[in-house]
Amino acid sequence: MATKKILHEISVENLKWTLNPKKLSFKTTDDLEALTDIVGQKRGVEAFRFGMGMIKKGYNIFVTGEPGTGRLSTVKKLLKEMADTTKIPCDLCYVNSFKHPEAPIMLRFKSGDGSRFRKDVQDFLDIVKREAPQLFESEEYIARKNQIAEAHEKKVMSFYKAIEDRVKDTGLVVVRMQMGPIQRPDVVPLVDGEPKRMIELEELVENGRFPKVEYERLHDKRLELKEEIDQIVQELKGLQKEVGKKHEEVDRLMFMALAQDFMKPLREKHQDDKVLKYLDSVLESMVEDLDSIKALGGPGKQGPIPGMMFGAPSPEVVFQPYQVNLLVDNSELEGPPVIVESYPTYRNLFGSIERVMDRNGGWHTDYTKIKAGSFIKANGGYLVINLMDAIFEPGVWQTLKRALKTEKIEIETFDPYYFISPTGLKPEPVDMEVKVVVLGSPYLYAMLKNYDEDVPKIFKVRADYESSMNLNDESVLQVARFIKGEVEKSKLKSFDASGVSSIMEEAVRWAGRQEKISTAFPAMADLLSEADYFAGIAKAKMVSGKHVKEAVDAKVYRANQVEERIQEMIDRGSLFVDTDGEVVGQVNGLAVYSMGDYMFGKPARITAVTSLGKEGIINIEREADMSGPTHNKGMLILAGFLRNRFAQDKPLSLAASIAFEQSYGGIDGDSASSTELYALLSSLSEKPLRQYVAVTGSVNQYGEVQPIGGVNQKIEGFYLCCKNAGLNGKQGVMIPYSNVKDLMLRDEVIQAVKDGEFHVWAVKNIDEGIEILTGIKAGERKKGAAYPKGSINALVNEKLKMLADQLVAYGKVDKKKSARKAPAKKKTPSKK
Repeated sequence: MATKKILHEISVENLKWTLNPKKLSFKTTDDLEALTDIVGQKRGVEAFRFGMGMIKKGYNIFVTGEPGTGRLSTVKKLLKEMADTTKIPCDLCYVNSFKHPEAPIMLRFKSGDGSRFRKDVQDFLDIVKREAPQLFESEEYIARKNQIAEAHEKKVMSFYKAIEDRVKDTGLVVVRMQMGPIQRPDVVPLVDGEPKRMIELEELVENGRFPKVEYERLHDKRLELKEEIDQIVQELKGLQKEVGKKHEEVDRLMFMALAQDFMKPLREKHQDDKVLKYLDSVLESMVEDLDSIKALGGPGKQGPIPGMMFGAPSPEVVFQPYQVNLLVDNSELEGPPVIVESYPTYRNLFGSIERVMDRNGGWHTDYTKIKAGSFIKANGGYLVINLMDAIFEPGVWQTLKRALKTEKIEIETFDPYYFISPTGLKPEPVDMEVKVVVLGSPYLYAMLKNYDEDVPKIFKVRADYESSMNLNDESVLQVARFIKGEVEKSKLKSFDASGVSSIMEEAVRWAGRQEKISTAFPAMADLLSEADYFAGIAKAKMVSGKHVKEAVDAKVYRANQVEERIQEMIDRGSLFVDTDGEVVGQVNGLAVYSMGDYMFGKPARITAVTSLGKEGIINIEREADMSGPTHNKGMLILAGFLRNRFAQDKPLSLAASIAFEQSYGGIDGDSASSTELYALLSSLSEKPLRQYVAVTGSVNQYGEVQPIGGVNQKIEGFYLCCKNAGLNGKQGVMIPYSNVKDLMLRDEVIQAVKDGEFHVWAVKNIDEGIEILTGIKAGERKKGAAYPKGSINALVNEKLKMLADQLVAYGKVDKKKSARKAPAKKKTPSKK
């Protein structure tokens, strides 16, 4: 047995990859240059560079990789390096559409010209605001208005003179009647040199104070002249309208001349056709609304009730329709924009049309309330978002796809919780030329690729980031230079060679393979800061391996409360785990518990009971609905192993139940399938298994032991149980041979192995494993011969043959009993 132990026991050198600080080419990180290149992501970087170089529709980049591999930092670095600084995108402005106010107009300007255009327009409005009132008070304006008024007055007087000539010597006289704000001529009798109304004259006739005949003559003459006067009044009204139009025409001409003069520098600076057309519409709108401009600074208007006055309009209200909404200002950019949107809500990404409540409680909006989001601000550049965050936000994913497919974006308000959300505005769509970079997991990428037909069209480049890289002299130096860079960046203490070695050994453990080192540089940076903290407490000038170990142990202690509680239950005997002795049909399996940021392993008792029957192998966890599909598959493989090895010359006739004892939650995974098989073989052979050897590994139908995950945590978990119960020099863990290169055990476990207090064995197949667990050879069947007598395989084969024979014998006996109990059939007499 001692010889076999030596054959299968793993040497101390293979329990961990170590880096001798003396073999490093530097003594401290002060001797190194900081790393500036991206390390360990050759595939992802090349794909990203390809996506950046493809200026075609749909070549957006989907960056996949596990969180913590530095995807975002490398994406920022690559965008900064590869962006074409000669190309600066346009400024974007929304202006009012005076003919269709519900559809604001989009104007594009060269970088910086947008803000200048807004300032020039504001300067123009300020000049108009200041000069327009003076225009309407100028001598030229008043002279032209007076000229029109005088001409009008002459015509009116000529009309009145013609009327007066008609009534001369008729006993009637022309008077002007005031009817509200309007005067109109009327004809009344002249009695004793005074005008009298017809009703007053009628009273005089009734009283005999005025001749009736004369009254009738005056009445008839008045009616005759009244028709002529009414016709003249209509002509006067037309004349009044004509005068009003002339006044308006004078206002328009004088204001237009003034405004065009003020706008001339603006038109010379901005000669784009669309801009010039907009400026023309501004002047037309101002002329149409000239009354409001004339009223600036005035006393106000008479209200509908006498004495009520409306105040003069404020300049902000009058000139609000002419403001420029500078949607995107790129004046300060020195290259294409690179925007990382860490909170990708609909509003933050695609903008919104804000609403304000007016004095009456109603919602109001206009083109100046249009706000741009990150997607529009990144136009002409690059937008980076975390796709999982974006997908969870209502409306974001569909709008993003639509914008990338059409290369346009319509700004609108998306508010699913507001039932009266329509704003009435439909701004002109923005033409988009933006490259979108999304970060997501490989699972999310695969799922979207399979279920969303648009993803292959809009994300044609996948940059897949790796979680580890090959471990060699070059990568060791690169990681050391990364440490140097973090020391400078975060202002940490320098690391000596032992500190660098400890960091790298921990990174290899994270990678899970001795020939790989982790590329989780953000986590590595955290570990550097934590080690620096402990060095500071110790008042050390440099960070050494001791401080790194303290940081690792402290991080474990912060997260391992559950592990300690489970270990306490094992130590006090609440959870049954034997670390000494031998038992038939019972073995210590190893399970891994994941707490999110921390993983640990603990042993679990697995038992097997076999008997006569036809049920085959019964998975108790499956019967209790506590077993996952992978664990169920592992149990079915056990039956395949038994059939392949022992059921070639006889039927497999047994009932075997296998269970994880004291398991009260779900179980999945096949890493305990070899362990379950060892318990089954022990029960059939009736040979005890060593309880001081814990087992892990999956198995196939041919008995080959296959690799599993979490091998380091499993070994360390059983070591802790043995340490608390008392190390006796026999205890250890048996792992698959293919997991040897995954070992990165803690120093305490390695020291125990070195001192001979603990062991780690590696096996390739079930035969090697059962020999370690029982001390008895498994036995190999030669062609045409039986298994060697006394071997485990021979004992199992004999037991299975005996069970098959007993089952056949039991079946014969059962048939005889059934025949005896059956009543005899009565004979019926035959008819001759």
